[in-house]
Amino acid sequence: MTPQASYDALDAWIDQHFDEEVRFLQALVRVPTDTPPGNNAPHAERTAELLKDFGFDAEKHAVPAADVQAYGMESITNLIVRRPYGTGGKTIALNAHGDVVPPGEGWTHDPYGAEIVNGAMYGRATAVSKSDFASFTFAVRALEAVARPAQGAVELHFTYDEEFGGELGPGWLLKKGLTQPDLMIAAGFSYEVVTAHNGCLQMEVTVHGKMAHAAVPHTGVDALQGAVHILNALYAQNDEYKKITSNVAGIKHPYLNVGRIEGGTNTNVVPGKVTFKLDRRMIPEENPVEVEAAIRHTITQATAERAGLSVEIKRLLLAHAMTPLAGNQPLVDAIQMHAQAVIGEPVPAVGTPLYTDVRLYVERGIPGVIYGAGPRTVLESHAKRADERLQLEDLRRATKVIARALRDLLV
Repeated sequence: MTPQASYDALDAWIDQHFDEEVRFLQALVRVPTDTPPGNNAPHAERTAELLKDFGFDAEKHAVPAADVQAYGMESITNLIVRRPYGTGGKTIALNAHGDVVPPGEGWTHDPYGAEIVNGAMYGRATAVSKSDFASFTFAVRALEAVARPAQGAVELHFTYDEEFGGELGPGWLLKKGLTQPDLMIAAGFSYEVVTAHNGCLQMEVTVHGKMAHAAVPHTGVDALQGAVHILNALYAQNDEYKKITSNVAGIKHPYLNVGRIEGGTNTNVVPGKVTFKLDRRMIPEENPVEVEAAIRHTITQATAERAGLSVEIKRLLLAHAMTPLAGNQPLVDAIQMHAQAVIGEPVPAVGTPLYTDVRLYVERGIPGVIYGAGPRTVLESHAKRADERLQLEDLRRATKVIARALRDLLV
């Protein structure tokens, strides 16, 4: 079979089985995986059941409960599906994460209903990234039905802690020696192939003052006022970050966000303790050690400017930036060529301000890229917002692109 005939046959198989692929994704979306709290083992069990219907045997790798609970989650079972085709050739891993942030407010559709309206499926994780459980699975099914590779292997890695940094997902599988692929593709969107991404530092800052009755506030030390002073110092730094520009296309500048704050005991009490959590995105050119040291210095200096305050600083997450490895070029070339053919427009190779699990593979010398089913931007997908949705045509197209790329890399 000529390459073009093979591509046409792959496309035809995916079209013929697309309704089945949509039903598979609906079944995945209907099992909640809110993280936190992160009770995600039930979703892995359901995924394994569904994969068994396709003749795919999913290895279940349960992370020890004590490790999961210390991590701040409830249960994690990671899945590996191994599809060996013959001696020689590359092993290509396809990784997608099943964990998601809780739905939040403002939905006009059931966040776990997987309702289809005007060609789009609505629900939490439809776009990020249960969609790529479906695209990756059906791309492999199409590959085996049509191209029948005689060498290499594909592995499906379905993991469940990306929202917490991936260390007990892909990081755990790699550390335990359960997998060592040659190349990898991770869940992404259909209109760009991502070769680099930001790093991320998350910290918890607890400001201690002294509680007092609101009628005699001078007898206390207001931890909230202290926290405001610290936050103002951090936000001033955030303005300075905008003057730093990354050389990576698709990535602009570093930035800081404070996403959660809590404290105090009652309206008539001077608050004695306030805690906030910050997220600092690092461009690939930055040194994470220097970034963390600078933030700690800003916080401690601002604390020292207010009498009676003390502060605790705890690192929650340090995710290094992803930088391209030279060996990723075959992935980039194959995806770009087939995305042009399937979508009908060039798909650029760019960076993204997100951080992902791909970095954990790249840190171990495994070249990887980000590509999958989704719209042109995170904003369009409503990821982490109400009414997250996926255009089903993007799912169809991404499945074809991935199947074609696998054919080129394995046959």
